[in-house]
Amino acid sequence: MKEQLQQTQNQAESAIKDAHSMQELQEIRVKYLGKKGELTAALRGMKDLSNEERPKIGKIVNEVRANIENALETAMTEVKQKEKNIRLSNETIDVTMPGKEVEIGHKHPLTGVLDEIKNIFIGMGFKIAEGPEVETVYNNFDALNAPKNHPARGMSDTFYINDEILLRTQTSPVQIRTMKKAKPPIKVISPGRCFRYDTPDATHSPMFHQIEGLVIDKNITMSDLKGTLNLFAKQLFGENTKTKFRPHHFPFTEPSAEIDVTCFKCQGEGCRVCKGSGWIEILGAGMVHPNVLRECGIDPEEYSGFAFGMGLDRITMLKYGVEDIRLFFENDMRFIEQF
Repeated sequence: MKEQLQQTQNQAESAIKDAHSMQELQEIRVKYLGKKGELTAALRGMKDLSNEERPKIGKIVNEVRANIENALETAMTEVKQKEKNIRLSNETIDVTMPGKEVEIGHKHPLTGVLDEIKNIFIGMGFKIAEGPEVETVYNNFDALNAPKNHPARGMSDTFYINDEILLRTQTSPVQIRTMKKAKPPIKVISPGRCFRYDTPDATHSPMFHQIEGLVIDKNITMSDLKGTLNLFAKQLFGENTKTKFRPHHFPFTEPSAEIDVTCFKCQGEGCRVCKGSGWIEILGAGMVHPNVLRECGIDPEEYSGFAFGMGLDRITMLKYGVEDIRLFFENDMRFIEQF
Protein backbone atom coordinates (compact mmCIF):
# COMPACT_ATOMS: atom_id res chain seq x y z
CA MET A 1 0.00 0.00 0.00
CA LYS A 2 2.97 2.27 0.61
CA GLU A 3 3.97 1.98 -3.05
CA GLN A 4 0.38 2.69 -4.11
CA LEU A 5 0.27 5.92 -2.06
CA GLN A 6 3.62 7.08 -3.46
CA GLN A 7 2.33 6.41 -6.97
CA THR A 8 -0.83 8.46 -6.20
CA GLN A 9 1.34 11.36 -5.02
CA ASN A 10 3.50 11.19 -8.15
CA GLN A 11 0.41 11.15 -10.40
CA ALA A 12 -1.14 14.11 -8.55
CA GLU A 13 2.06 16.19 -8.72
CA SER A 14 2.46 15.42 -12.41
CA ALA A 15 -1.15 16.47 -13.11
CA ILE A 16 -0.62 19.67 -11.10
CA LYS A 17 2.45 20.60 -13.19
CA ASP A 18 0.48 20.12 -16.41
CA ALA A 19 -2.51 22.23 -15.22
CA HIS A 20 -2.89 25.72 -16.73
CA SER A 21 -6.08 27.05 -15.12
CA MET A 22 -7.81 27.30 -11.78
CA GLN A 23 -10.55 25.03 -13.05
CA GLU A 24 -8.08 22.25 -13.85
CA LEU A 25 -6.49 22.58 -10.41
CA GLN A 26 -9.86 22.38 -8.70
CA GLU A 27 -10.65 19.21 -10.62
CA ILE A 28 -7.32 17.69 -9.43
CA ARG A 29 -8.14 18.63 -5.83
CA VAL A 30 -11.51 16.86 -6.06
CA LYS A 31 -9.96 13.82 -7.77
CA TYR A 32 -7.31 13.21 -5.10
CA LEU A 33 -8.51 14.98 -1.95
CA GLY A 34 -12.28 15.06 -2.29
CA LYS A 35 -14.78 12.92 -0.39
CA LYS A 36 -14.67 10.37 -3.17
CA GLY A 37 -11.01 10.99 -4.00
CA GLU A 38 -8.18 8.44 -4.15
CA LEU A 39 -6.68 9.34 -0.75
CA THR A 40 -10.07 9.06 0.92
CA ALA A 41 -10.45 5.61 -0.63
CA ALA A 42 -7.01 4.65 0.72
CA LEU A 43 -8.04 5.72 4.21
CA ARG A 44 -11.13 3.54 4.01
CA GLY A 45 -8.90 0.58 3.10
CA MET A 46 -6.91 0.95 6.32
CA LYS A 47 -9.52 -1.07 8.21
CA ASP A 48 -8.09 -4.18 6.56
CA LEU A 49 -4.57 -3.49 7.90
CA SER A 50 -3.06 -4.97 11.04
CA ASN A 51 -2.67 -2.92 14.20
CA GLU A 52 1.08 -2.55 13.59
CA GLU A 53 0.71 -1.38 9.96
CA ARG A 54 -2.18 1.04 10.49
CA PRO A 55 -0.19 3.90 12.20
CA LYS A 56 2.62 3.67 9.67
CA ILE A 57 0.30 3.80 6.67
CA GLY A 58 -1.77 6.56 8.31
CA LYS A 59 1.36 8.67 8.66
CA ILE A 60 2.24 8.10 5.00
CA VAL A 61 -1.33 9.05 3.92
CA ASN A 62 -1.12 12.34 5.86
CA GLU A 63 2.29 13.12 4.32
CA VAL A 64 0.96 12.40 0.81
CA ARG A 65 -2.09 14.64 1.50
CA ALA A 66 0.12 17.45 2.78
CA ASN A 67 2.46 17.18 -0.23
CA ILE A 68 -0.46 17.30 -2.68
CA GLU A 69 -2.05 20.25 -0.85
CA ASN A 70 1.24 22.19 -0.86
CA ALA A 71 1.73 21.49 -4.56
CA LEU A 72 -1.83 22.63 -5.27
CA GLU A 73 -1.43 25.83 -3.25
CA THR A 74 1.83 26.70 -5.01
CA ALA A 75 0.32 25.97 -8.44
CA MET A 76 -2.83 28.02 -7.68
CA THR A 77 -0.73 31.01 -6.63
CA GLU A 78 1.23 30.83 -9.89
CA VAL A 79 -1.91 30.41 -12.05
CA LYS A 80 -3.64 33.35 -10.30
CA GLN A 81 -0.64 35.55 -10.97
CA LYS A 82 -0.51 34.48 -14.62
CA GLU A 83 -4.24 35.15 -15.08
CA LYS A 84 -3.85 38.52 -13.37
CA ASN A 85 -0.96 39.46 -15.66
CA ILE A 86 -2.93 38.43 -18.73
CA ARG A 87 -5.94 40.44 -17.56
CA LEU A 88 -3.80 43.51 -16.83
CA SER A 89 -2.16 43.20 -20.22
CA ASN A 90 -5.54 43.00 -21.98
CA GLU A 91 -7.00 45.88 -19.96
CA THR A 92 -4.09 48.26 -20.38
CA ILE A 93 -5.24 51.79 -21.16
CA ASP A 94 -3.26 53.71 -23.71
CA VAL A 95 -3.41 57.23 -22.30
CA THR A 96 -2.01 58.63 -25.55
CA MET A 97 -5.08 57.52 -27.52
CA PRO A 98 -7.66 60.24 -28.23
CA GLY A 99 -10.80 60.02 -26.08
CA LYS A 100 -14.21 59.19 -27.45
CA GLU A 101 -16.17 62.24 -28.52
CA VAL A 102 -19.11 62.91 -26.23
CA GLU A 103 -22.12 64.21 -28.13
CA ILE A 104 -24.01 66.80 -26.11
CA GLY A 105 -27.70 66.98 -26.86
CA HIS A 106 -29.76 70.12 -27.24
CA LYS A 107 -33.38 71.16 -27.04
CA HIS A 108 -35.97 70.10 -29.58
CA PRO A 109 -37.14 73.15 -31.59
CA LEU A 110 -40.61 72.94 -30.00
CA THR A 111 -39.07 72.88 -26.52
CA GLY A 112 -36.79 75.80 -27.35
CA VAL A 113 -39.62 78.02 -28.59
CA LEU A 114 -41.84 76.93 -25.69
CA ASP A 115 -39.16 77.98 -23.19
CA GLU A 116 -38.77 81.30 -25.00
CA ILE A 117 -42.52 81.98 -24.85
CA LYS A 118 -42.75 80.90 -21.20
CA ASN A 119 -39.90 83.23 -20.27
CA ILE A 120 -41.66 86.14 -21.98
CA PHE A 121 -44.91 85.63 -20.07
CA ILE A 122 -43.20 84.82 -16.77
CA GLY A 123 -41.43 88.15 -17.19
CA MET A 124 -44.88 89.77 -17.36
CA GLY A 125 -45.95 88.13 -14.10
CA PHE A 126 -47.72 85.03 -15.42
CA LYS A 127 -47.52 81.66 -13.67
CA ILE A 128 -47.52 78.22 -15.33
CA ALA A 129 -50.68 76.12 -14.91
CA GLU A 130 -51.00 72.50 -16.03
CA GLY A 131 -53.80 69.98 -16.29
CA PRO A 132 -54.53 66.42 -17.48
CA GLU A 133 -54.55 65.49 -21.15
CA VAL A 134 -57.47 63.11 -20.57
CA GLU A 135 -60.34 65.47 -19.73
CA THR A 136 -64.05 65.58 -19.08
CA VAL A 137 -66.50 66.73 -21.72
CA TYR A 138 -67.70 69.28 -19.16
CA ASN A 139 -64.30 70.98 -18.75
CA ASN A 140 -63.46 70.74 -22.46
CA PHE A 141 -66.77 72.02 -23.86
CA ASP A 142 -69.66 72.68 -21.46
CA ALA A 143 -67.87 74.97 -18.99
CA LEU A 144 -66.38 76.88 -21.92
CA ASN A 145 -69.83 77.88 -23.18
CA ALA A 146 -69.59 75.62 -26.25
CA PRO A 147 -73.11 74.82 -27.54
CA LYS A 148 -74.22 71.21 -27.90
CA ASN A 149 -74.17 71.51 -31.70
CA HIS A 150 -70.64 72.94 -31.86
CA PRO A 151 -68.73 71.21 -34.71
CA ALA A 152 -65.74 70.40 -32.46
CA ARG A 153 -67.97 68.10 -30.39
CA GLY A 154 -68.44 65.76 -33.35
CA MET A 155 -66.90 62.30 -33.41
CA SER A 156 -65.07 63.33 -36.57
CA ASP A 157 -63.19 66.08 -34.70
CA THR A 158 -62.57 64.72 -31.20
CA PHE A 159 -61.10 61.57 -29.66
CA TYR A 160 -63.75 60.30 -27.22
CA ILE A 161 -62.94 57.63 -24.63
CA ASN A 162 -66.60 57.42 -23.61
CA ASP A 163 -69.56 59.81 -23.51
CA GLU A 164 -68.04 61.85 -20.66
CA ILE A 165 -64.27 61.49 -21.16
CA LEU A 166 -62.08 62.59 -24.07
CA LEU A 167 -58.59 63.63 -25.06
CA ARG A 168 -58.57 67.40 -24.64
CA THR A 169 -58.88 69.34 -27.88
CA GLN A 170 -57.33 72.46 -26.35
CA THR A 171 -55.61 73.54 -23.14
CA SER A 172 -58.64 75.70 -22.22
CA PRO A 173 -59.83 73.13 -19.63
CA VAL A 174 -56.80 74.16 -17.57
CA GLN A 175 -58.33 77.65 -17.39
CA ILE A 176 -61.59 76.16 -16.07
CA ARG A 177 -59.73 74.11 -13.44
CA THR A 178 -57.70 77.18 -12.42
CA MET A 179 -60.75 79.45 -12.08
CA LYS A 180 -62.58 76.84 -10.01
CA LYS A 181 -59.65 76.35 -7.61
CA ALA A 182 -58.18 79.86 -7.33
CA LYS A 183 -59.75 83.19 -6.52
CA PRO A 184 -58.97 86.29 -8.62
CA PRO A 185 -56.60 87.83 -9.38
CA ILE A 186 -55.53 85.07 -11.78
CA LYS A 187 -52.69 85.36 -14.28
CA VAL A 188 -51.56 82.08 -15.84
CA ILE A 189 -50.47 80.45 -19.08
CA SER A 190 -51.19 76.78 -19.77
CA PRO A 191 -48.90 75.02 -22.27
CA GLY A 192 -49.45 71.40 -23.21
CA ARG A 193 -50.39 68.72 -25.72
CA CYS A 194 -53.80 68.57 -27.38
CA PHE A 195 -55.51 66.03 -29.62
CA ARG A 196 -57.90 66.29 -32.54
CA TYR A 197 -59.14 63.84 -35.10
CA ASP A 198 -57.01 65.21 -37.97
CA THR A 199 -55.42 63.33 -40.83
CA PRO A 200 -51.66 64.02 -40.72
CA ASP A 201 -50.40 66.30 -43.47
CA ALA A 202 -47.98 69.21 -43.79
CA THR A 203 -50.04 71.49 -41.52
CA HIS A 204 -52.16 69.07 -39.44
CA SER A 205 -51.38 66.47 -36.80
CA PRO A 206 -53.68 64.48 -34.47
CA MET A 207 -51.34 65.53 -31.64
CA PHE A 208 -50.15 69.12 -31.36
CA HIS A 209 -49.22 71.75 -28.75
CA GLN A 210 -51.00 74.84 -27.51
CA ILE A 211 -50.21 77.69 -25.15
CA GLU A 212 -53.16 79.54 -23.67
CA GLY A 213 -53.24 82.48 -21.31
CA LEU A 214 -55.80 83.74 -18.81
CA VAL A 215 -56.02 86.94 -16.78
CA ILE A 216 -58.90 87.59 -14.34
CA ASP A 217 -59.09 90.64 -12.11
CA LYS A 218 -61.10 93.77 -11.49
CA ASN A 219 -61.29 96.33 -14.29
CA ILE A 220 -59.56 94.19 -16.93
CA THR A 221 -60.33 95.54 -20.41
CA MET A 222 -59.55 94.89 -24.06
CA SER A 223 -56.73 97.41 -23.84
CA ASP A 224 -54.98 95.15 -21.29
CA LEU A 225 -55.25 92.26 -23.75
CA LYS A 226 -53.84 94.37 -26.58
CA GLY A 227 -50.97 95.65 -24.47
CA THR A 228 -50.04 92.14 -23.33
CA LEU A 229 -50.08 90.65 -26.84
CA ASN A 230 -48.26 93.63 -28.36
CA LEU A 231 -45.43 93.20 -25.86
CA PHE A 232 -45.37 89.44 -26.42
CA ALA A 233 -45.15 89.83 -30.22
CA LYS A 234 -42.32 92.36 -29.99
CA GLN A 235 -40.28 90.18 -27.65
CA LEU A 236 -40.79 87.01 -29.71
CA PHE A 237 -40.53 88.39 -33.25
CA GLY A 238 -38.64 91.69 -32.86
CA GLU A 239 -39.14 95.27 -31.67
CA ASN A 240 -40.53 96.45 -35.03
CA THR A 241 -43.36 93.89 -34.99
CA LYS A 242 -46.88 95.30 -35.21
CA THR A 243 -50.13 93.55 -34.35
CA LYS A 244 -53.57 93.64 -35.96
CA PHE A 245 -56.80 92.54 -34.28
CA ARG A 246 -59.57 91.16 -36.52
CA PRO A 247 -63.09 90.47 -35.21
CA HIS A 248 -63.86 86.79 -34.79
CA HIS A 249 -66.11 84.44 -32.80
CA PHE A 250 -65.15 82.02 -30.03
CA PRO A 251 -67.85 80.64 -27.70
CA PHE A 252 -65.75 81.27 -24.58
CA THR A 253 -64.83 84.92 -25.27
CA GLU A 254 -66.87 88.03 -26.10
CA PRO A 255 -65.74 90.09 -27.89
CA SER A 256 -63.30 87.82 -29.72
CA ALA A 257 -60.50 88.51 -32.15
CA GLU A 258 -57.83 86.87 -34.26
CA ILE A 259 -54.43 88.49 -34.00
CA ASP A 260 -51.99 88.96 -36.87
CA VAL A 261 -48.40 90.17 -36.69
CA THR A 262 -46.35 91.82 -39.39
CA CYS A 263 -44.41 89.18 -41.29
CA PHE A 264 -41.04 88.76 -39.61
CA LYS A 265 -39.51 87.58 -42.88
CA CYS A 266 -40.38 90.56 -45.04
CA GLN A 267 -41.29 93.13 -42.32
CA GLY A 268 -44.73 93.61 -43.88
CA GLU A 269 -43.60 94.06 -47.50
CA GLY A 270 -45.18 90.81 -48.69
CA CYS A 271 -43.46 87.49 -49.35
CA ARG A 272 -44.05 83.75 -49.77
CA VAL A 273 -44.30 83.18 -46.03
CA CYS A 274 -47.14 85.68 -45.54
CA LYS A 275 -48.61 84.94 -49.01
CA GLY A 276 -48.02 88.53 -50.06
CA SER A 277 -50.25 90.10 -47.38
CA GLY A 278 -47.50 91.30 -45.06
CA TRP A 279 -49.37 89.79 -42.09
CA ILE A 280 -49.28 86.38 -40.36
CA GLU A 281 -52.04 85.05 -38.10
CA ILE A 282 -50.58 83.73 -34.84
CA LEU A 283 -53.34 83.40 -32.25
CA GLY A 284 -56.92 83.94 -31.13
CA ALA A 285 -58.04 85.95 -28.10
CA GLY A 286 -60.86 87.85 -26.46
CA MET A 287 -62.53 88.92 -23.24
CA VAL A 288 -63.66 85.96 -21.12
CA HIS A 289 -67.37 85.36 -21.68
CA PRO A 290 -69.55 86.19 -18.63
CA ASN A 291 -71.13 82.71 -18.87
CA VAL A 292 -67.71 81.12 -18.38
CA LEU A 293 -67.02 83.32 -15.34
CA ARG A 294 -70.37 82.42 -13.77
CA GLU A 295 -69.82 78.70 -14.42
CA CYS A 296 -66.56 78.92 -12.48
CA GLY A 297 -68.10 80.80 -9.57
CA ILE A 298 -66.71 84.25 -10.48
CA ASP A 299 -69.05 87.23 -10.49
CA PRO A 300 -68.84 88.93 -13.94
CA GLU A 301 -70.24 92.11 -12.39
CA GLU A 302 -67.14 92.37 -10.19
CA TYR A 303 -64.45 90.69 -12.28
CA SER A 304 -63.52 90.58 -15.94
CA GLY A 305 -60.67 89.02 -17.84
CA PHE A 306 -59.11 88.06 -21.13
CA ALA A 307 -57.88 84.81 -22.64
CA PHE A 308 -55.71 83.94 -25.60
CA GLY A 309 -54.38 80.83 -27.26
CA MET A 310 -51.77 79.95 -29.85
CA GLY A 311 -50.42 76.83 -31.52
CA LEU A 312 -46.83 76.20 -30.45
CA ASP A 313 -46.20 74.06 -33.53
CA ARG A 314 -47.41 76.81 -35.87
CA ILE A 315 -45.34 79.47 -34.10
CA THR A 316 -42.24 77.26 -34.35
CA MET A 317 -42.90 76.52 -38.03
CA LEU A 318 -43.17 80.23 -38.75
CA LYS A 319 -40.13 81.16 -36.66
CA TYR A 320 -37.82 78.62 -38.33
CA GLY A 321 -39.42 78.33 -41.76
CA VAL A 322 -40.42 74.67 -41.29
CA GLU A 323 -42.92 73.65 -43.97
CA ASP A 324 -44.10 70.29 -42.60
CA ILE A 325 -45.37 69.82 -39.03
CA ARG A 326 -44.65 66.08 -39.20
CA LEU A 327 -40.92 66.78 -39.06
CA PHE A 328 -41.31 67.75 -35.39
CA PHE A 329 -42.49 64.27 -34.43
CA GLU A 330 -40.36 61.96 -36.59
CA ASN A 331 -37.24 62.23 -34.39
CA ASP A 332 -34.96 62.51 -37.39
CA MET A 333 -31.67 63.80 -35.94
CA ARG A 334 -30.73 65.34 -39.28
CA PHE A 335 -33.68 67.68 -38.83
CA ILE A 336 -33.42 68.28 -35.07
CA GLU A 337 -29.67 69.00 -35.14
CA GLN A 338 -30.28 72.06 -37.35
CA PHE A 339 -31.65 73.93 -34.35
